[in-house]
Amino acid sequence: MTAYAVVIPTLVRDSLADCLAALAASIGPKPDQIVLVDDRPHPEPGALDHPLSVLGDLRPRATVLAGGGRGPAAARNTGLRAVTTPWAVFLDEGVQPGPHWCAQLDRDLAADAPDIAGSQGVIAVPLPGGRAPTEAERETAARARARWITADMAYRTDALKQARGFDERFHGAHRADIDLALRLLDTGLRIRQGRRTSRMPVPPADRWASLRAQRRHADDVLMRRLHGPRWWHRAVAPSARPSAPLAVTATGTTACALAAAGHRRAALAAGVGWAAGTAAFARARIAPGPRTPDEVTTLLLTSVLIPPAATWHRLTGRWRHRGAQPWREVAG
Repeated sequence: MTAYAVVIPTLVRDSLADCLAALAASIGPKPDQIVLVDDRPHPEPGALDHPLSVLGDLRPRATVLAGGGRGPAAARNTGLRAVTTPWAVFLDEGVQPGPHWCAQLDRDLAADAPDIAGSQGVIAVPLPGGRAPTEAERETAARARARWITADMAYRTDALKQARGFDERFHGAHRADIDLALRLLDTGLRIRQGRRTSRMPVPPADRWASLRAQRRHADDVLMRRLHGPRWWHRAVAPSARPSAPLAVTATGTTACALAAAGHRRAALAAGVGWAAGTAAFARARIAPGPRTPDEVTTLLLTSVLIPPAATWHRLTGRWRHRGAQPWREVAG
């Protein structure tokens, strides 16, 4: 049996209790530590009482740390500093370990080798039958299939600390996941695909979730600075080239500038180009989905706003990360 700790950064969403209940019910060797990092900027006293109560006999093994609202990478590093076991297993609060997850994890970790730094779990996303999935459902399924996603990832604690943990300059979790994995691989270590299984139900999504997600474009700039222009190829990730949103934004900006200068005919031509580009973008997002009135309305509205938002975040990322150096923070 391999000793391990489970680290769960949380914003205390409703899914946290389901995650902890599934972990407690899973068959197999239980974690020696359960480290919850409350990453809300202003935690409410007692908010974790109910989620922790579902742990039952595992409750004494649980520790709650304050993350300070600094984001997923910093929250994971906070949890990592508290880990005293050879392996640190990171779970997202929206992930539910399978009924045999603990036993499967034990086999995954027992099958290690000296050059194995990590083991990635298999995550299933339950999608609805009888209709096409929404954009949020498609993106959740794609995220669960992503390489090196830390939603269910075990790392050797000493390797993770030698790599100085997660780079806290990344706003989102996924790019920080890829960055850490590439840094470990660059030292000659390997990350193995495990056989343990868990599920990730699609979380509730509000109308503007896809707009907020455009902040990842600043993270893409940092990835390019740290790992070169083809980092996405090494990560087997979708291309991070921003040509489409940049082109649509440039056309719209040109149309406004020409109109302000009194060049109405040229402004009209540029405006038609902007409308065509926006319509093509919206159509590509709407076509694979269920095309319900609410979904179509959401995608139409956000298709107008996403190109300038993506452009803005990429430009601010270029400025913020213009002199980016390798991550130097030592994780405990």
